[in-house]
Amino acid sequence: MTSSGSQAANNGVRTYYIASLSGGVTGAGNGLVVPKDSPVQSLAELKGKTISVPFGSTAHAFLLRAVQDAGLDPNKDVNIISQSPDVGGSALQANQVDAHANFVPFAELFPFRGFARKILDGQSTGVTTTHGIQVRSDFAEKYPELVVAYLKATLEADRIIRENPEKLSEDIAKWTGTDAEVVYAFHGPNAIQTRDYTLKPEFVDAIKQAQETLKLLKKVENPINVDEYVNDKFIRQAAKELGLDYDARLKDYGPVPFETKDANTGEAVAEVGKAGQIWVAGEEKVRLYKDLPSTFAALKELEKSGKKVRVAFVHDRNTGLKLFADKVWYVRSGDDLAAFLEKPAAEKWAAANRGEVLSFVQINGNNLQFAQAK
Repeated sequence: MTSSGSQAANNGVRTYYIASLSGGVTGAGNGLVVPKDSPVQSLAELKGKTISVPFGSTAHAFLLRAVQDAGLDPNKDVNIISQSPDVGGSALQANQVDAHANFVPFAELFPFRGFARKILDGQSTGVTTTHGIQVRSDFAEKYPELVVAYLKATLEADRIIRENPEKLSEDIAKWTGTDAEVVYAFHGPNAIQTRDYTLKPEFVDAIKQAQETLKLLKKVENPINVDEYVNDKFIRQAAKELGLDYDARLKDYGPVPFETKDANTGEAVAEVGKAGQIWVAGEEKVRLYKDLPSTFAALKELEKSGKKVRVAFVHDRNTGLKLFADKVWYVRSGDDLAAFLEKPAAEKWAAANRGEVLSFVQINGNNLQFAQAK
């Protein structure tokens, strides 16, 4: 939601927000990145620095909350400027900004391509983010069957990507230019966001908060009634025609679970926060491992056998957030190995568990080269 122009009354025509595509109820999907070689590990270290973000976006709302949570004044302690994703990416590479906040998929895409590091995820703030579908009211009321047909197609797409996330990630990469590994991080099992077609109360509240942010930025000329803007009758009809229980899904906040088994034992993975995944080049399916020690053991074996690894995933022990294994921090405590996005969180865990904070290279060595790392 970036402006009120599309919402303003125009000869009685309004805009409806008719379905969600994906979202993060607790804020997962927005993120803060810094240049790859920046020494900064936390937002507090950005005091007096310049941070760019697309103004009026959910990432902007996340950033404002995160700055305040860090004990900083967003109007005095940091210099927040507006930059679109493409400009922000270029600014990071040229070290023209000290940090950049953005929404899906850029907080993962930039680090995956090798020129940025993610230091904070929107999940830390709890500021909900949602991505959805809008339609003009005149078209929707005149051709409701077309709107419903379109929504049924999106629901079918959700089914397909759930059943074969690797294949669809590859297809989306071809269609959009976003790397398949990044797509999988967002839409595979236990991913960063959930593909959720229902208009959850948290999503509606997020739209209301976005409008308030735009008001503060003096970007709203004609405020909207969000409760009228959000219209669920079309998605309810689409779900009904496909035999789906909309109200049951509305109450369901669970992610897509791991449906494969541990690659070594054939057993179901008991704890998501301890699991790891490896996408081996040339293999159609991502391998799943029950814990990080077995994940890293598998990486070592793959290296010895000469097989290339496209990407490896782990999960933040505190939040369950899906992470790129080679871009986060670890704590080794006895036989346990835990992953963390934020270095301060890793240090806190290490202090509480008599552990040692380690980088990916310190655990795995620096010989492993991911096949598609940028």
